[in-house]
Amino acid sequence: MQKITPFLWFDNDAEEAVNFYTSVFKNSKAGNMIRYDENAAKASGKPAGSIMSAPFEIAGQKFTALNGGPVFKFTQAHSFFIQCETENEIDTLWEKLSENSPKV
Repeated sequence: MQKITPFLWFDNDAEEAVNFYTSVFKNSKAGNMIRYDENAAKASGKPAGSIMSAPFEIAGQKFTALNGGPVFKFTQAHSFFIQCETENEIDTLWEKLSENSPKV
């Protein structure tokens, strides 16, 4: 059982981020996205029905992407170490993550 799940905070791009990261990494999957209902939308200022949080998994590591608003920014201060088996794997991931990444 994983005891700690990293939350990645976005303004409005959580779903785009999940789709991107699960397309880059093998053995990854998106979970059931939670949407803002009427009450949560009113409190947050987000549109009802928009994504609130989006769980996903990469290589057995669980994450949650959160559309929490513009208060906190997703920055380069957040980093994750990726264990690679070969130089080709490093090159492939570097290319996908640096050239095709959304601006999230």
